[in-house]
Amino acid sequence: MSQQAPLQLHILIVGCGLGGLAAAHCLAQAGHKITLFESAPAIGEVGAGIQVSPNVTRLLIRWGLAEELKKVSVKPEGLVFRRYSDGQKVAYTRWGERMDAFGAPYYHIHRADFHKLLYDRALNEMDLRLNSTVVDCDPEAPSLTLASGEVIHGDLIIGADGIKSRIQKAVLGRENPAHPTGDAAYRATIPASALLADPELESFVKTPEMTGWMGPQRHIMGYLVRGGQLYNLVMLHPDDGSVESWTAEGSADKMRADFADFEPRIQKLLKTVDTTLKWRLMDRKPLETWIHPAGRVALLGDACHPMLPYRAQGAAMAIEDAGVLGNLLSRISNIAQLKPLLYAYESLRLPRTAATQASSRLNQTIFHLPDGPEQEARDFQMRKAMEAELALAERELRGEVISESEMMEGNPNQWADRKKNEAQFGYDADEVAERWWREVGEREIGPLANGVAIQSGRL
Repeated sequence: MSQQAPLQLHILIVGCGLGGLAAAHCLAQAGHKITLFESAPAIGEVGAGIQVSPNVTRLLIRWGLAEELKKVSVKPEGLVFRRYSDGQKVAYTRWGERMDAFGAPYYHIHRADFHKLLYDRALNEMDLRLNSTVVDCDPEAPSLTLASGEVIHGDLIIGADGIKSRIQKAVLGRENPAHPTGDAAYRATIPASALLADPELESFVKTPEMTGWMGPQRHIMGYLVRGGQLYNLVMLHPDDGSVESWTAEGSADKMRADFADFEPRIQKLLKTVDTTLKWRLMDRKPLETWIHPAGRVALLGDACHPMLPYRAQGAAMAIEDAGVLGNLLSRISNIAQLKPLLYAYESLRLPRTAATQASSRLNQTIFHLPDGPEQEARDFQMRKAMEAELALAERELRGEVISESEMMEGNPNQWADRKKNEAQFGYDADEVAERWWREVGEREIGPLANGVAIQSGRL
């Protein structure tokens, strides 16, 4: 998307996370003036591993980040699920070339490396205001008030300020607190060299895969990041009083106790962990709207669709939001088009993000089944998909076409479900926006460039 909007807007973005930076880049590329407000006094290394699927990497590659991304990422060969108590393999899905078939790779990356890529890309395209806490938003003006008392006016405000979004309150006109999911996560990284030094652990480095251990009320995900230098662990468990934070320290001893019944290799991995981050997982049902009725404030990312990390799509959805919004606003030539373009953004994005939230919640149930009949049925279905995966791989090499009945639709391993993969990873934010403009926008919003009225401001 290289089109520049005939009308330049001054856009105020609140939040310098992945979604805010992606929005800054996309909207700047569309020709708009960007001011981004971040409450933190400096941008530093935060978080641990993150998965970047083809629906995101295709955008990052389009933004010129292919080589930088490749340098700091790991390309996983596949996904393995194991039984928590003995490490027995329950599921396998091949990635690698299978993901490349979507037109872009699947990567594992450190969140700090990912953030730096987007930060470096957007830095010269925006006015970044650090140490600038937004305390109020007037959606009619529109304007932001900072803790210092300064009031900043713009043409459009984007709330990319996360799950505790202050801008969301301005859009909805009420408080809408996120609710605890009952789960919390420990996060830790281990030097890959420590795993290579142990014959029982070296395969986690030598064969780069995402490995999940499923247990009663808990699961662990492990994969390589930072070009293979670090092994990232995310350990999900019942929440026992953690906080909503990417940076809160957890107790490594408590973490080990919480997973004491997991297989011996997990015990070895956890023994190497000195410090861990602890993070409460919050959730919200899909909002009724992301756009203030005045048409000058919109939400993006976790501010409007926070989700459990159990489908690895939280950051992906925020970056897709940015791609669609930037593409749509590259068409604006009259301020009268802004409100209907924002409602078009909502109509294109809300159903997809709601479906992804639901898929993530579904995995919370699937991964955490207690030992018993339901868990045995889950494992049976997952193994069935694993056996089919291996057989289908051989048939694909021979050029055979896979039938609809072999798509593993509805399998508890959602990554084995080919239709779900196509819907999730085959998505192209720019293509979606461009198709909408050709089929709807040009006809219904285009005339507003000349001051021609349309029947409704909301499409």
